[in-house]
Amino acid sequence: MSQLDITKLRKWVGQTLVDEDVLDVRHARLMAATIGSNGEDLVTGAPLPPLWHWLFFLEGLSSERLGRDGHPQRGGFLPPVPLPNRMWAGGRVRFIDALPLGATVEKRSTILAVEHKQGRSGELVFVTVQHEIAYGGRVVVSEEHDIVYKETTPGGPARQEVRRAPGEHRESFLATSTTLFRYSALTFNGHRIHYDQDYCRDVEGYPNLVIHGPLNATLLASLAQRIAGKRLTTFDYRGVQPAILGNALTLNGTREGEHLELWTALPDERVSMQAKATF
Repeated sequence: MSQLDITKLRKWVGQTLVDEDVLDVRHARLMAATIGSNGEDLVTGAPLPPLWHWLFFLEGLSSERLGRDGHPQRGGFLPPVPLPNRMWAGGRVRFIDALPLGATVEKRSTILAVEHKQGRSGELVFVTVQHEIAYGGRVVVSEEHDIVYKETTPGGPARQEVRRAPGEHRESFLATSTTLFRYSALTFNGHRIHYDQDYCRDVEGYPNLVIHGPLNATLLASLAQRIAGKRLTTFDYRGVQPAILGNALTLNGTREGEHLELWTALPDERVSMQAKATF
C-alpha cells in the first residue's frame, strides 16, 4: 500500500458516531442461553455482565449496503481499507462503573488511528476505534477496539504458534454451529466466516467456520469475574490465532500479582486469545 493510500485512509481519524440504545433484559437473557449460563439474575437494574455491551448499539443496514463478506460496505464510519479480510484484533476496556440492565445509554465512537504494517501474511492495516458508553451523563465504560484488515492468503491467515501450560483455573467451552448462529444473530454480525462454510473455506481460506473473537473475549471476561468474585476494572485482550469450529476451547486463568492472566487454548494448548484483567 502506498503512502498516498494510507494518507487518504488517515483522513477518517477523528470521525465520530453517536448512538443510543436500551440495555434490554430479554436480549441479555438470550445471550445467557447462548453461552449456557444462568440468566435468572438478569433483571432490570442488575449490572450488565462484562463485555455484553457488544450486544447493543447494533447497525441494521439493508442487504445492498453490505460488502461481499457480510460486513457494511467500506467507507462509511470506518475508512475504506482495500484489503479484503477484516477481523477483530483486540482491545482495551475500562469498566468505570456498572451498566444497569433496562437503562437507556449513549455510545460515542471515534476513529483514533489508522496504521499500516507489514506482517508475515502480507500487508496489514490496523484501525483503532474508541467507544465511550455513558449512563446518567457520565462515561461508565471506555474502550479502544483494534480492527485489522489483511490480504487473503492460501490456507487461511498465518498462525502464531504460541503455547502455554494449563492455567490454575480451567473451564471447557464447546461451541457448535448453533452457538455461532445465535451469537451472530444477537450481535447482528453478518460476517460470513461465522455461518457460511463455502465462503469461509473458498474465499477467506479457513478450514471451517470461525468462532467469534468477541465471543472468545466475553468468555474470558466472565471467567475472570468468577475467579476474582469482584467487578472488573480493566480488561485487555488480543487475538493470537483464529479458533475454528470443531475445536473445544479451554478457558484458562492464572493469578499474577494484582491481576489475572487469561487465555483460551485449543486442544493442543495453542493460544487462540490472551487477556489480562484487573479488579
